[in-house]
Amino acid sequence: MAQISSVSKAKLADNANDKATYIVPLILVTSLFFMWGVANNLNDILIKQFQKAFELSDFQSGLVQSAFYFGYFVLAIPAALFMRKYSYKTAIILGLSLYATGAFLFYPAAEMQSYSFFLMALFVIAAGLAFLETAANPFVAALGNPETSAFRLNLAQSFNPIGSITGILIGQQFIFSGVEYTKEELAKLSSEELTKYYASEATAVQTPYLLIGIVVILFVVLISLTQFPKVEAEEDAVSEPVSILSLLRIKHFRLAVITQFFYVGAQVGIWSYLIRYAQNAVPNMSEKEAASYLTYSLVVFMGGRFGGTALLKYVKANVLMGIYALICVVLVSLSMLFPSMFGIWTLVVTSFFMSIMFPTVFSLGLDGLGEGTKIGASLLVMAIIGGAVLTALMGLVSDKMGIAIAEIVPLLCFVSVAYYAFVGYRK
Repeated sequence: MAQISSVSKAKLADNANDKATYIVPLILVTSLFFMWGVANNLNDILIKQFQKAFELSDFQSGLVQSAFYFGYFVLAIPAALFMRKYSYKTAIILGLSLYATGAFLFYPAAEMQSYSFFLMALFVIAAGLAFLETAANPFVAALGNPETSAFRLNLAQSFNPIGSITGILIGQQFIFSGVEYTKEELAKLSSEELTKYYASEATAVQTPYLLIGIVVILFVVLISLTQFPKVEAEEDAVSEPVSILSLLRIKHFRLAVITQFFYVGAQVGIWSYLIRYAQNAVPNMSEKEAASYLTYSLVVFMGGRFGGTALLKYVKANVLMGIYALICVVLVSLSMLFPSMFGIWTLVVTSFFMSIMFPTVFSLGLDGLGEGTKIGASLLVMAIIGGAVLTALMGLVSDKMGIAIAEIVPLLCFVSVAYYAFVGYRK
């Protein structure tokens, strides 16, 4: 069994001191954080949209996230193996190609008005994003001093919420029709009117996803034409290939994977059902108005990313994350106790304190893995399956007990993040 050094060093093998060799690739890779932010948060719009187009329960609509994050889970390890055999750049190009393919599949899925076809298209998009995240996160982390990897990742990830906001605005303006019928009103429609209504709601996603696919293809061309520096991981003492089992025996990494599972479940769950929560908390609130609070959440999230990144220069990453996690526990508790406009705003504000968690857990987990960094990164990406499992669980709780009570799921997730921040991160 390989012995993994506690000290990892990253270098640019081609030219360690010439920033010109990696500044353009770094900018392009950072832009990918924006690109997958668009895809991630368009799902929050799709959950509401598909509820209308296919008459789904909260649990059934939550399968949007299940299909999406299952793609991450299935493809993360293959992405790491592919990257180890080839390169970061090749993995990114393949990931973008899959992303574009999934986006283009939305067109025939809408024509067929098939929910299962949409779920398959989302799986393909997520498969592409698994390659992108498995490559982009360690690539950014490797470009510089290991001690500042949390700062670099948080800075790069700060562009992710900009993409998320863009995704919500696309959905709010170009997917949501603003036409909402109650069950009683639907019952009064003729079969012809009903068919036309469902068809228009299903096809509303075609043009936005077609344009997204075209933009992603342009990025494939740009990255293909750009020369990437070769990043090599070095360590003090690794004589054999690093296995998944050996990584999972490292306590701080194993707990990082578990924590990432719960964190992503909390984030995805809160955002996925925020529109549902808002419309339930304030009767007669329209879907477009409710979606505005999701936009506010992402603006707050973005502010938290930039603000948190600045604070990381003065506060240890684990300490800041721990404090933020405890604040999230309080805020989500208030949303459960007061399902009203006040509760909506507590969930919006929660996004500020969630902002640094994903990249911070990622960097703390990868610390000291050396040659195990690529496989370790893929396992942390696999943990994104929490978005599939826990969002579906929230849907089940919501169907049985109401959406406010369902917030207990992310609340418990934040407790686990706090534990990792104060105890579990230690090597």
